[in-house]
Amino acid sequence: MALTLILLIHIYSVYKPKAPNAYSKVMARIDIDDSLNQAKVSGMETWFYRQKGIDHVLVNPENRLVIFTFFPLKTSGNRIVENFKSHFKLKAHRFLPNAEDLKKSCPVSGSFGFKIYQTISQVF
Repeated sequence: MALTLILLIHIYSVYKPKAPNAYSKVMARIDIDDSLNQAKVSGMETWFYRQKGIDHVLVNPENRLVIFTFFPLKTSGNRIVENFKSHFKLKAHRFLPNAEDLKKSCPVSGSFGFKIYQTISQVF
């Protein structure tokens, strides 16, 4: 019984949400509705790296996507997206997955350990 309790506490502590710290990074995606050319892409990459809190950026002109990582204590994804749209005068929006997308995207969500975590988190 004691080992089961220890296991439950361990699973909860590993899976529980944590507040961002100075080393936390968040990934975000922007879907662009307008067409892109190489000149625009180069300008976008330069612009992103000049923004406070940006860690890395990839621009895919064929799919009209921008994927970037940022430090959430320095900026927010929404702020970056709004500044991006304003600066480049583009029709674009931040992609935010819905609950169904999130459920399908995480291989851990179907695991036995995650199901135990969900049960434990409902108790606490």
